[in-house]
Amino acid sequence: MLQLTKILGYAAEPDLAHRLHHVGHHGGIEYLQVPPQDVGRRRLRITGDKGTDCAIALARDERMGDGAVLLLEHDHAIVVRLGEQAWLRLRPADAAAAVELGYNAGNLHWKVRFDGADLLVARDGPVELYTARLQPLLGGGRVAVVDD
Repeated sequence: MLQLTKILGYAAEPDLAHRLHHVGHHGGIEYLQVPPQDVGRRRLRITGDKGTDCAIALARDERMGDGAVLLLEHDHAIVVRLGEQAWLRLRPADAAAAVELGYNAGNLHWKVRFDGADLLVARDGPVELYTARLQPLLGGGRVAVVDD
């Protein structure tokens, strides 16, 4: 059983995202699907999607969230997923903004899907971590965050 006692950060944070991208290329990212009713627990035993038996024991001041990174080694990482995948919906104002948005999302290695003209980004942390990376597009009104 693997004991996890600390949240290292969130998968959307630039440094962690870069390191996770490397681990992901080698198939080393394991996800813990934490049911919504268990998100507030500090102690939890759960099996990852690759079969690792994990015992989570967090300090009182730490709270699990979607995209929380609990383990990050050279060839193995464990990331928390809460319930269903959360998506950030982005709507470009025109074709040029759409190309720039797609370019940025690709460079950041974000998981995306398309819905008409909208780009949906799979969220692994707070919305603010994503919007901060797109501030030139968002601040200039070339891309808007759309509520579903």
